[in-house]
This record gives sequence, C-alpha cells and structure tokens, in this order.
Amino acid sequence: MQISSQTSAMSQIWHIVAMIPEGKVCSYGKVADLAGLPGRARYVSRALKMAPGELKLPWHRVINSQGKISFAENTEPFIEQMQRLRSENIVVNRGKIKMAEYEWQPDLATLVLSIPF
Repeated sequence: MQISSQTSAMSQIWHIVAMIPEGKVCSYGKVADLAGLPGRARYVSRALKMAPGELKLPWHRVINSQGKISFAENTEPFIEQMQRLRSENIVVNRGKIKMAEYEWQPDLATLVLSIPF
C-alpha cells in the first residue's frame, strides 16, 4: 500500500469511527467494512493507534467482533476503555458488551448521506 492510499484508508477509518454515536459500539471488522476496507479489521486498530490526537476520535467505542474490549484485562487501557463506555451508559461486564443491545446499526440515510467514499 502506498503512502497516499494508506493515508486515504486511515482517513476513511477515522471518518467512520467519528460517526459512531455515544452509547453505541462498533466492531473493528464493521468499521473496516463501512470504510470500504473489508477484511481489514486489524488495520482499523493500526489506524486508531496512528490517529492524530486533535481528531478526538471516540476510539473507546470500537471493540472486537465478540463484543469484548481487546486490551488485556485489568491493564490501564482496558480500564480506561471500560470507564469511557460505562460513562455512556453502556453496560460492560468483565470487558464484554452485549452487541445485540449496543451495536451501532447505521440506517440507509446515514450510509448514503454521511459516508463520502
């Protein structure tokens, strides 16, 4: 992947993550799909790590496909993500979130009107 296409792909991921509403979560894989990068869930993690701080992305709303926080349990990042999710009234039980209840399901209008790529 060239530098310019890598930057573009990361920008697409950042755009999608910024769209996840408060009180909802999205899996790395779904973020990749919505960003037009199917099968690139691990790349979403990389893009979030490399995101400029001034974007103030709601990174804590991105979890793995099993509905779990991906950080090792009881580490500082794990605790921070869990606290941020709980502050949005998302129930987190031992690092697990009920996807059926909290997964972001953008409607067709959101997909068509808010995703420019």
